[in-house]
Amino acid sequence: MRRRSFVATTGAAVAASMLSNPIQAFAKKAKMKVVMVGTGVRGIGFWGSTVIKNYGDDLEFVGLHDINEGRMELAKRKFAPNARLFTDFDQMLDTTRPELVIVTTVDNTHHEFIVKALDKGYNVLTEKPMTTDEVKCQAILDAEKRSGKKVIVGFNYRYSTLATAIKQQLVDNVAGKLTSVDFHWYLNVYHGADYFRRWHRLTEKGGSLWVHKATHHFDLLNWWIDSDPVEVVAFGELEHYGKNNSFRHTHCRPCPHKSDCRFHWDMTKNPGLMELYADNEKYDGYMRDGCVWKEDIDIDDKMSAQIKYANGVVVNYSLTTYSPYEGWRLAFNGMEGRIDSWEDIPWQQGKDEVDQANRHALEMQQGTSSEVDEFDQIMVNKNFEKHQQIKVPRVRAGHGGGDSRLQDRIFKDPNAPDPLRHAAGTRDGAMSILIGIAARKSIEAGNKKILIADLTDLKPSVKRL
Repeated sequence: MRRRSFVATTGAAVAASMLSNPIQAFAKKAKMKVVMVGTGVRGIGFWGSTVIKNYGDDLEFVGLHDINEGRMELAKRKFAPNARLFTDFDQMLDTTRPELVIVTTVDNTHHEFIVKALDKGYNVLTEKPMTTDEVKCQAILDAEKRSGKKVIVGFNYRYSTLATAIKQQLVDNVAGKLTSVDFHWYLNVYHGADYFRRWHRLTEKGGSLWVHKATHHFDLLNWWIDSDPVEVVAFGELEHYGKNNSFRHTHCRPCPHKSDCRFHWDMTKNPGLMELYADNEKYDGYMRDGCVWKEDIDIDDKMSAQIKYANGVVVNYSLTTYSPYEGWRLAFNGMEGRIDSWEDIPWQQGKDEVDQANRHALEMQQGTSSEVDEFDQIMVNKNFEKHQQIKVPRVRAGHGGGDSRLQDRIFKDPNAPDPLRHAAGTRDGAMSILIGIAARKSIEAGNKKILIADLTDLKPSVKRL
């Protein structure tokens, strides 16, 4: 299945997408002036070095802001030699007057910089999740409305070859009217554990994995189902990491339990992370290799939710953070059939041995290479008929090739037709995090049903707006 086969080209679909594509607001002919707030690994890597490498003729970073002076200096050396460094965000905006503000800070501060940038008249590109609670979400929605400027949320998974091929099957209505979806995501004991080492371990910082991680998954569901969520019931517990161990330490490098802990992680073997984090601990005290058994960890490591949509579709979702392998399973049930797909389930990928320890790092490597001899699969099962296997060339490059396609749309061709509506704005960002926020609230309330309409002034729509 080639790339062009993923894209419907009907005039009506193109016309509709052109009206709703928030990326169009970023289109310009001259070299774009960009500033960044937040110079961690995502900012320096994906939104910094990668962007300059691929689109350096089209944009220039003119300002950087971070609370950590050392990381900010490193960002300047890595990708922004002409950028000015600022300790004050407002001063950076007023001095540089950019066309675009990129926000890659800790999740619970996204709203602060998004709202300020919008109110000063600047468009914003923010990392997912858009923010971490409903109050901050409403503040962003209000700011965008009063400013007339636009926010893009970096939902790269939509752009992956497999996610796009699944979307096309749904647009083609191969299973008939959708009734339910099963979506189960597995983080392995290497990648999954890493969320419990970092600031993500605190609900206050990342909104829990219901928001920080699952926003990816909920956005895919909203996009695939083409409707808005209306209610959520959820269950979750912290029963593996955190206090659920007999020993612990502050972080891995000086830990006296190295020989006894299977989750010990030696950051010294990664020169890039040592340069970015260990060398700059003196500025803010942040330890990138925190102990997964720390008692302050307060996020769930086992999660399950049932989500009902405005069009009647019901989703059964789960996230496991300590699986022996990393991957996901997905099934759409319809009145006329079923669509099944999966990714990186070892025995279904035709590989007996998968390097689980390095799987996530390898998958996140940037590029556009396809493994022409390997395929992801979509199984279409129509009622009373034999199944059909659809092979999608497997791409081993940043979120299944989604990273480069997202950046192409933003920085290379923002006016390109968008018939499958890949571009994500504030409504998309809000509806994805509101599912996670509702799940958190459901658990806190004893697994009660939470209505999405009660969280912000956004009202769920049967058909996505």
